[in-house]
Amino acid sequence: MQTPQVAIFARWPEPGMAKTRLIPRLGAEGAAALYRKLLEMTVGEARTSGLPFHLRVTGGDPQRFRDWLGEDLDVRDQGDGDLGEKLARVGAPAIMIGSDCPGLTAALLREAASVLPNRDAAIGPADDGGYWLLALREPCPDLFTDMAWSTPQVFAETMRRLEANGISPHLLPELTDIDTGEDLDAWPDLLA
Repeated sequence: MQTPQVAIFARWPEPGMAKTRLIPRLGAEGAAALYRKLLEMTVGEARTSGLPFHLRVTGGDPQRFRDWLGEDLDVRDQGDGDLGEKLARVGAPAIMIGSDCPGLTAALLREAASVLPNRDAAIGPADDGGYWLLALREPCPDLFTDMAWSTPQVFAETMRRLEANGISPHLLPELTDIDTGEDLDAWPDLLA
């Protein structure tokens, strides 16, 4: 099996456009600055993992991301559509992650990659009912169609769909995505 590539979904940290649910607590500039830090952490962990990776971006020219995060970075536009359509465009084998999970480590990325030769999928549940990582050995497009994204049912519905496809995924630890002010309470160092 080919080594899975990590696809990091990211947006340009534009004040007022990035991490908008954090604006009531941090203000538009503060939310964008926090997102900038989270994306830098995510790229750092991807580099440390030793796995091939690329950014799938929106909200900014790919060159702006390279200027900021490294000229060597493979940066691709996410394209149009909802999150499901964007995820479905990632070729397998792949590990798909966002860029707002401070608990993500290089070791967890390597764990997800290490199980794919023997398992069809790996998934990391988020404590808000979504997931912070989805790894697939083969394409499984019905995981992404007609999904109620950004709801507490995403993880459970994804598990149901995996089971319907005869897939029993490797489960990674539950982590926190930073989406709201309450999510920050477990990560006070992020604001330092």
